Amino acid sequence: MTNRRLAGCWKAVHLRDMPVSSTYRPDPRLPRLGPDFADPVSAADFPETRLRFRNQRAAASVGLATLDDEEWCAHFGRFAPLPGNLETPLAQRYHGHQFRVYNPDLGDGRGFTFAQMREAGSDRLLDLGTKGSGPTPWSRQGDGRLTLKGGVREVLATAMLEAQGVNTSKTLSLVETGEDLQRNDEPSPTRSAVLVRLSHGHIRFGTFQRQAYLQRPDQITRLVDYMIETYYPALEAASDRRAALLEAVILRTAGMAAGWMAAGFVHGVLNTDNMNMTGESFDYGPYRFLPRNDPNFVAAYFDQNGLYSFGRQPEAVFWNLQQLAGCLAQGEVDQDGLVAALNSFGGVYRDALAAAMLKRLGIKAESPEADVALAGSAFRALSIGGDVLRWEPFFFDWFCGDAGRAMTSPRRHLYEAAEFADFRALVGNRTAERPERLSAAYFEQADPQELLIDEIEAIWKGISGHDDWSAFEGKLADLEIARTAWNL
Repeated sequence: MTNRRLAGCWKAVHLRDMPVSSTYRPDPRLPRLGPDFADPVSAADFPETRLRFRNQRAAASVGLATLDDEEWCAHFGRFAPLPGNLETPLAQRYHGHQFRVYNPDLGDGRGFTFAQMREAGSDRLLDLGTKGSGPTPWSRQGDGRLTLKGGVREVLATAMLEAQGVNTSKTLSLVETGEDLQRNDEPSPTRSAVLVRLSHGHIRFGTFQRQAYLQRPDQITRLVDYMIETYYPALEAASDRRAALLEAVILRTAGMAAGWMAAGFVHGVLNTDNMNMTGESFDYGPYRFLPRNDPNFVAAYFDQNGLYSFGRQPEAVFWNLQQLAGCLAQGEVDQDGLVAALNSFGGVYRDALAAAMLKRLGIKAESPEADVALAGSAFRALSIGGDVLRWEPFFFDWFCGDAGRAMTSPRRHLYEAAEFADFRALVGNRTAERPERLSAAYFEQADPQELLIDEIEAIWKGISGHDDWSAFEGKLADLEIARTAWNL
């Protein structure tokens, strides 16, 4: 991942001979759904395009790393079409429950799907989706813009989550656009930006909800067929395609939620329109990372009842899956398979959480019962640490089950306590997964990388006050070192 900044980018670039890589393979499939699912739109004409971040590693995965910065701004600041791709951006239509209140007036209000292409190596279909690219038919009197601070926060969130092994969208680009925005939740006027994310699909639970609301079971069938053909081809021969799709989405979504819990991450806004059908975490607004274990910790100041608090995230995800199942039940459908799929969530999530905790601890799996017991012991140990033991250092100290590192860390006095005896015993009997990772220089440090709110605010203060991007760039470099160390 690299971050390159320019004083400014040209407003127009001749792209007839754009040097895309040989690994660039456009595959624009979204138009196959037809006009009932998306509207053609145009990007705003921004006063300037100033490149603030480009994710070179993500760009290489889809054959776009060979673009120079001028071409980059033309595509991801001005949204000139990519070769062989969507000729016109598409703003998707969807509905959704927002804090469990149904809203039929949603849709891509400040973004659109800009391109679709195949990922090198995996052959997955990936989307380029925007945030802050201007108004659409679904903006609801909004300006369709993104604050630069919001863009900076999302870049940091995706970098941290990727380092922790969470299935997340990748931030591909952040371009400052030279406008002053008025916002109620931060000092105004504030600077503007447009962000591009690289994601494994933007079809949301709310996409299905819209068709259910319109009483169009035929369109739900169309969506099911599109999802299976495009993202779940292994289900092509399923006798009950709706139940098979729901089961697959439950598996991936449970894994995503488990990843959040192991990362100590609070998404903040788990509405149905923020859940996609590929089980990938995306769209980071008022997120937070836990300073310490606290099931009641909330990310959004407006979540006054704690509906989406840290400890309630699995419940929120399951509730959203129930709404999806209700959409799939429309029409002449045998509902037994859908009910069975929903009933599997508890066991699927339990196993996914155990796997996510073992991954974070760098320990090999044994049996389902033993793995669940170890994961539960880790959560209890984090609770025992109370206000003293921070979330991320715990996983850092005990990585690969290395008691030697943990018991010589700055937090050894906590681990020596009798309350940690159960965890020490369980982890001491386990086998490390790729213990050679501990040879990375990252693990020689006293403390790991964290991304707590005070650090995010300090990074933004330097940018907003002095246009000083050094802390932002330094943090991304540090997170890349952490990602590489965890995933050697």
